[in-house]
Amino acid sequence: MAGPPPPPPPFSFGNGTFEVCMALPPKINSVGIWENQTSPSVILTYSLPLLELQMLLIFTVTHLVYGILKPLGITLFASQMFAGMIMGPAVLGKIESFRDIFIRNELVLQVIDTTAGFGFCIFSFLMGVKMDARLALKTTRRAVVIGIVSLLCPLLVSIIVQEIYKTPNQSERITIEYLVGVVTQSVTHFSVVAWLLGELNILNSELGRLALSAAAVSDLSNIFLYKCFTLAGYWKMSPSLAVGWAGATIFYLFLLFCVFRPWMFWVIRTTPEGRPVKGVYVVIIMMLAFAYGVFTHWLDRSPLLGAFLVGLAVPDGPPLGSTMVEKFDGLANGVFLVIYVTTSTMRVNPTKMLADLSRVRFTCILVIATFLAKFISCLIASCWSRIPIRDSLAFSLIMSSKGIVELSYFSSYKDSEVLSDETFSMLTLVVLVNATIIPILVKYLYDPVSRKYASYQQRNIMHLKPNSELRILACVHRPEHVSALVDVLNITYPTKESPNVVYALHLIELVGRDSPVFIAHQKHKNLVVNSYHHIVAFNQYEKNNWETVTVNAFTAISPSKLMHEDVCTLALDKEVSFILLPFHRKWSVDGSIEDDNNVIRNMNCNVLDRAPCSTGILVDRRRKLFMSSTSTYSVGMIFLGGKDDREALTLAKRIARDPKVKLTVIHLIADEDSGNFIDWDGMLDAEVLKDIKQNDNSHGCDVKYIVLVSKHGQQASRIVQSIVGDYDLIIVGRRYGADSVQTMGLSDWSEFPELGVIGDLLVSPDLNCRISVLVVQQQDFIDS
Repeated sequence: MAGPPPPPPPFSFGNGTFEVCMALPPKINSVGIWENQTSPSVILTYSLPLLELQMLLIFTVTHLVYGILKPLGITLFASQMFAGMIMGPAVLGKIESFRDIFIRNELVLQVIDTTAGFGFCIFSFLMGVKMDARLALKTTRRAVVIGIVSLLCPLLVSIIVQEIYKTPNQSERITIEYLVGVVTQSVTHFSVVAWLLGELNILNSELGRLALSAAAVSDLSNIFLYKCFTLAGYWKMSPSLAVGWAGATIFYLFLLFCVFRPWMFWVIRTTPEGRPVKGVYVVIIMMLAFAYGVFTHWLDRSPLLGAFLVGLAVPDGPPLGSTMVEKFDGLANGVFLVIYVTTSTMRVNPTKMLADLSRVRFTCILVIATFLAKFISCLIASCWSRIPIRDSLAFSLIMSSKGIVELSYFSSYKDSEVLSDETFSMLTLVVLVNATIIPILVKYLYDPVSRKYASYQQRNIMHLKPNSELRILACVHRPEHVSALVDVLNITYPTKESPNVVYALHLIELVGRDSPVFIAHQKHKNLVVNSYHHIVAFNQYEKNNWETVTVNAFTAISPSKLMHEDVCTLALDKEVSFILLPFHRKWSVDGSIEDDNNVIRNMNCNVLDRAPCSTGILVDRRRKLFMSSTSTYSVGMIFLGGKDDREALTLAKRIARDPKVKLTVIHLIADEDSGNFIDWDGMLDAEVLKDIKQNDNSHGCDVKYIVLVSKHGQQASRIVQSIVGDYDLIIVGRRYGADSVQTMGLSDWSEFPELGVIGDLLVSPDLNCRISVLVVQQQDFIDS
């Protein structure tokens, strides 16, 4: 899969002897600039102060470059490479004082390079942890075809181009250099694709999931081919050497996946639910990663490969994989990866690269031919899969993207002296150009947000046919959300003639893996996830309402900033009429605020902006709605007018069909309105209020209609304060951005715009009550 750079081929170059002089014991810590007041720069003769200065310069330059290039759409990785070019021999490297800091002698380079290599070893381990290897084994036929085609086509084309332009006197080293370029340009690496999709916020889009699956197949195929060619190379040199290498590799993998991986599952089983993994286990796993790195180095393999495979053996996701990522991801990505990318790019020397123009020309031809072969093959395969042409172009660019994995390949090969300075510089510049242009083009071609969730029909409660089924998507984040949502579902009064179809979606934040997961529990009944208790609760709700309620349970594991896409996509696919969301604030039993979850709030706001149907946010104030089969409860509905209020009133009418419900509609009017409706919205309001005004109890509904006058927001606030204690649940329309005389001035004090002015007033701590609130927004837009 997208692991660290593979080992160099069984050839060696540069077997010369180097003589290095160093002082023992080495000078590490200084006593400060006052050690030699006449020459404070003496502290730079110590390795630790010098390393700190190098890191400070790297972070300063990279952040300045990123701040300048970010508005242009340049990614952080490309900005770090640009910073490395600036700090290299072409720009700042020409300044003597700067050269003294970074390239004064070999020992200076060794310290910073060792630090970067150590950090990238941790990063390689985390790449393995976050990778879901099963994705390549349970993917669709379309992803398998694209993954294999995207690997074989550019590989064959590049080999043909190399044979065409091969000169009779071409050295073996140059041939191997070109072979390295061919392989790295042909493979699509899972980690690079996952990073690009995450950078563009399309990780769990339909196109993103397909790209991840195809990249996983391509990566797995690449490893298989590489191992076969390596084994063949060793067999050609010595059959006994090949057998020994194969035996050591099998023993290595057996020990890792048949001994240590089961032990990791034991760690997961012995960790109490909701509790963190013990620190001693985290330390053991990290030490195991470094030990395996030493072991693979002893086998003449890159130590990064050992760390990566240990990470691959760690079960992804919570609790173990997420713990490893939480503890080390910030350090690896925020510190060591920046140093690694920058110092690797600093080794690019354009002057040496231009010394041989014929090689530059041939490398450009080879790279362009490989890129076009990969791009065109992916484009044809995706169009064959009936993907729209614009999305196919974006998908082909994603599959052709290059990044940190390719850069690590080239750095490793240069350290092994497989690549010359010229070839390394050219191939690194290819990665830089690719990482700069492709994200901009993909962002231009593929916008999953714009009109993605626009529906071609009315999907709301108000436009449902009489006695038609009501499809509701109930979203759950935490266990305490379940009971409140089930209470509201219970009072919607499903019957055999008008049943409820409930889609229960448990949303889990993606931590400890790269690929998002979406599980339909009807198809994967034996799959064990953290949604077990939520599924049981909704299944019990279905049993309590047999033949009137159907429940389908789902679990979505995705990044917090992309959770709304899972919600909107499921609502669109299942033709849902109403999405029910929990409020982000949690109250304790005594009514005090216990927790504010901004992840839930951001998701709710994104759903309100993009939902393909009507949406409701339930504010649970710890007041039980559904006490028993004989108890009654009061529901209030505050009506001001507008489409959101009409949708909320339609839902309130459906609830009022329950004989145990007493519904009161409080109609707030301005003094000058006097109940006369003169505009189109007013006429629609009058129509939806007609049967409420007539107090039509023909269906057994207990409905009361009250008209109250509010001339301004302060008066509306007093009205709300006077009625909140009379009800168990109050339903209101969101009415976001709708100005009215009745609520004038309240929006200036609104804390939660997603609830509207009345909803925000009802959840204010100033009311000091435990009433629950349901804020309703009608479907926002329809594709015409």
